[in-house]
Amino acid sequence: MSPSTWETAFLAYFGYPQAHEHDAEQAVRAGLALIDRVGRLESGGGALASRVGIATGLVVVGDLVGTGEAQERGVVAKRRTWQPVYRKWRHRMRYWSQKSTRRLVGDLFDYRDLGAVTIKGLAEPVVVAQVLSESTIESRFEALRSAALSPLVGRDEEIQLLLRRWAQAKGGEGQIVLISG
Repeated sequence: MSPSTWETAFLAYFGYPQAHEHDAEQAVRAGLALIDRVGRLESGGGALASRVGIATGLVVVGDLVGTGEAQERGVVAKRRTWQPVYRKWRHRMRYWSQKSTRRLVGDLFDYRDLGAVTIKGLAEPVVVAQVLSESTIESRFEALRSAALSPLVGRDEEIQLLLRRWAQAKGGEGQIVLISG
């Protein structure tokens, strides 16, 4: 194999050994930084290129396996959900993420939708998007909460109470409502 066709894979876990609310965001930012910095490196035949794929999901980390420098944690995940996507688009794009990751990072980044990919062995197609850059949205709150709000399920009585208090406030009676949760 010639150096121009060499491929090396690197797998990083964000949220291990301790999960944080912004792990998916940090993974996307790290991917963008990696692509930028690797693109600046020179090899004997010109600039190097990199590809990044991000998948979000349940991962089970187990005991140490192997010995010496080959020792690592045993990890079980649905890796096959991202490998076929990577193989399909690796020569056409630099960076992609699954819908589950996009849901976690909201509109903090600009994307190009790539549609759904059917993967053998999975009942549902995997929806992917290309990450283009960080977005220019001004409010972090808006970026993370731009999707439709979750419905209030089983809160009919509370909603009616809020509506009554709102009507009283509009009628000139001062009201205070504390919402917690």
